[in-house]
Amino acid sequence: MNDGLIPQRYARALYKFALERNNATAVYEEMKQVADSFESAPALQRVMTNPFVDRERKEKLLVSAAGDKVEDDYRRFVKLVLDHNREAYAYCMALDYRRIYRDVKHIAQVVITTAAELPEEEMAKIKGVVSDAFKGYTLEFSSRINPDLIGGFIVDVNSTRMDASISNELEQLRQKLLSSN
Repeated sequence: MNDGLIPQRYARALYKFALERNNATAVYEEMKQVADSFESAPALQRVMTNPFVDRERKEKLLVSAAGDKVEDDYRRFVKLVLDHNREAYAYCMALDYRRIYRDVKHIAQVVITTAAELPEEEMAKIKGVVSDAFKGYTLEFSSRINPDLIGGFIVDVNSTRMDASISNELEQLRQKLLSSN
C-alpha cells in the first residue's frame, strides 16, 4: 500500500470524526502542535518507528506532543493509531490533518523570510500587502530569519512565492550577464 494513503485516510477519518463532534478546530490546534513537536525533535520519529519502545511510552509521547490540554478526540485517535500499529505515520497524519483543515477553512500559511528581524511597522506593511492579495483566506503568519538573503524579503503563501530579496536580484543580474555572452 502507498505510504501516503495511510496517513491521508487516518487524517480524513479524524477530521470527519472531529467535525461531527464540533471539535475540528481544537484537534487542528493539537495537530499543529504534534507536527511542530516532530519537527523540533527528530528523535520522536525514531521512537515511533522503534519496535523496542513499548506502546505505553509511544502513547505518552504522542499525547504530550499535542500540548498541555489534549482533547479526548485526539486521545482516542492516538489509541486507534497504536491499535493498528500505524504510529510510524503519526507525523504525516498530523501534516495531512492540517492540510485538510486548511483547505476546508480556506487558511493559507504565510512564511515571511527576511535577512534580519524587521521592525513591527515594516512587518505589518508586508502582512497588509499579503492580506490584500489573498482576500477570502484566513492567513496564518510565521517569520524566519535568513542572513543569506542579504536584504529584502521572501514571502511564501502555500505554494506561491514572492522573492524580493537582494540575493535573488543579484542572481538575476548574474544570469543576465551569463546569457549576454
